[in-house]
Amino acid sequence: MEKIGFIGLGIMGKPMAKNLLKAGYSLIVYDIVPEAVADVVKAGAQKGTSCKDVASKSDVIITMLPNSPEVKEAVLGNNGVLDGAKKGTILVDMSSIAPLASQEISKKAAEKGVIMLDAPVSGGEPKAIEGTLAIMVGGPEDTFNKVKEILSKMGSSVTLVGDIGSGNTTKLANQIIVALNIAAMSEAMVLATKAGVDPEKVFNAIKGGLAGSSVLNAKMPLALAGNFKPGFRIVLHIKDLQNALDTAHGLGVPIPLTSVAMEMMQALKVDGHGGDDHGGLIQFYEKLAKIQVRK
Repeated sequence: MEKIGFIGLGIMGKPMAKNLLKAGYSLIVYDIVPEAVADVVKAGAQKGTSCKDVASKSDVIITMLPNSPEVKEAVLGNNGVLDGAKKGTILVDMSSIAPLASQEISKKAAEKGVIMLDAPVSGGEPKAIEGTLAIMVGGPEDTFNKVKEILSKMGSSVTLVGDIGSGNTTKLANQIIVALNIAAMSEAMVLATKAGVDPEKVFNAIKGGLAGSSVLNAKMPLALAGNFKPGFRIVLHIKDLQNALDTAHGLGVPIPLTSVAMEMMQALKVDGHGGDDHGGLIQFYEKLAKIQVRK
């Protein structure tokens, strides 16, 4: 099996790396948080000392980082991936970043003989732990086929959607739909609660109909429990929506509903809820309506 380097062991990256270890892959890992590295090393990984060190000892390098600047620093910066990677190495960036950033990094990687895929994921921490993420990939088909088996250990759906940058464009579409689903759920359930109807019964009544969705099934039980422990933090969804808005504006595409969802999340961030799960968007409506949707 290939030696895999894994850079970025946050809420998502840590369980993803552990699933690769469970599948029998040999991993060398790095993160700026020593405790995260120690936890994955305890599970069987080798400790890397830098992005360069990880790259020099790997056939396939996976990055799972917060946003475009962090990926650029990890790949292009001093002691970065490209300082250590051998010609023919495959770089799989599973971060959710701007499509144009993916294309820029890929171009510079190619100059060093490194082939890049952008492969962002959807599903949050629960599916990262289960290994059932949806993985959307952009890049050359032959390179995709070489790493598809590796990606399948982290996701139940692994789809090549186009050239480099296409993965992150697909992720932006995904994040728009998720945000607007959560907003619609929140708006509807606060209305039902204020009208005196049990929101749990409303949920059970509609989840099997046209209004049902994976988002509703995942987020409504947490809202009913008042549990906003982050699986995917509001501040990260803000980042994704900002990338969506920037990309859309650059292409001349109006996305007004995304702008509204963004402003609601920004308001929650100002109120100190930026670290909550994005399902906590319901708190924006609860505050305005002066009522809580709880069991």
